Amino acid sequence: MNNYSSKTLMDMEHKYGAHNYHPLEVVISKAEGIWVEDPEGNRYIDMLSAYSAVNQGHRHPAIIKALKNQADTLTLTSRAFFNDKWPAFAKKLAEVTEKDMILPMNTGAEAVETAIKAMRKWGYKVKGVEQNKAEIIVFEENFHGRTTTIISFSTDPLAKDNYGPYTPGFIVVPYNDAEAVRKAVNENTVGIMVEPIQGEAGVVVPDQGFLKNLRDIATENNILLSVDEVQTGFARTGKMFAFMYDNIIPDIIIMGKALGGGVFPVSAVAANEDILGVFEPGSHGSTFGGNPLGCAVALASIDVILDENLVQKAEEIGKYFRAKLEEMNSDKIKLIRGKGLLIGVVLNESAGKARQYTTALKEKGLLCKETHDWIIRFAPPLVITKDEIDYAMERIREVLG
Repeated sequence: MNNYSSKTLMDMEHKYGAHNYHPLEVVISKAEGIWVEDPEGNRYIDMLSAYSAVNQGHRHPAIIKALKNQADTLTLTSRAFFNDKWPAFAKKLAEVTEKDMILPMNTGAEAVETAIKAMRKWGYKVKGVEQNKAEIIVFEENFHGRTTTIISFSTDPLAKDNYGPYTPGFIVVPYNDAEAVRKAVNENTVGIMVEPIQGEAGVVVPDQGFLKNLRDIATENNILLSVDEVQTGFARTGKMFAFMYDNIIPDIIIMGKALGGGVFPVSAVAANEDILGVFEPGSHGSTFGGNPLGCAVALASIDVILDENLVQKAEEIGKYFRAKLEEMNSDKIKLIRGKGLLIGVVLNESAGKARQYTTALKEKGLLCKETHDWIIRFAPPLVITKDEIDYAMERIREVLG
């Protein structure tokens, strides 16, 4: 066990780690529930939940127990053989998503890549689109991951610049604009890929009915609607999945983050057999996808969400938290948006950039992160209580009130 100080650890990372992140200046060495601790013993409320990967709270006992029990039995087989955990996980997630089939991967980006491959292959094999002409409609300010294909349709220069040549086959239209989608559809369109709420863009919530319009456009034109629920899924927004606010049935559901309970990388794509059936043995896969350790963790992670009513909790506590933020009536705040416990506080430019406020909140024991300079994202674990929100609000008022 090392006893390095926070400063030593930050200096060490700066020296030996690539500088592809700009972390808040705090070192986390312990965590439980909503609380985290630094090497000096200072405690903080986690208001980011590892970008919504820790919906169930840090080190949830049931998830840790599943991890430890499985680690003592079997960790990895690859999919060259059957194992005893992947079928159970597939069945459970198929039931939760109300889809026929599941394809397991590890990270959110891998699940997005899987959805892209499924849509393209479906376009060629089922819809009959001419080879290598398939197009997928995506949205400005999207964030779907960091692979070379995914950043090819990013509109964020930081994510995209200097990584070309870019992968073709994507049409980018404005978010929350169904008419632009309708105009972009042509004989080569195989799918639409959308975040029900754009998380990285600053918790941008589209108009009620936007997803319903996308569903109608997809149905009318025989194209697939794929929803990226990596950040919004598993109760974060006050529904099991955020697409449920528009009462639609997407063709493909992309999942990750909280599916692994904040313990292990687990991602998946859910769809019916007419879509996922396009994959034959050898056409797509992953050494670690469907590994027994990940599957055991994911099974426990789903059970915690269901058993502890985290969907309902996220909705209730989220409403309470947003109401308290509104009540501050701060002249620093331009706008508060979000659903459930995914909340974006947009600052007035006169207030200055968000980083100074996230730093000040850290000093008071709240860890949250700025996005796009002017926005603070609040997304605590869904196990947070009203009393803990009140405790947090006292500190938020001191900084933003």
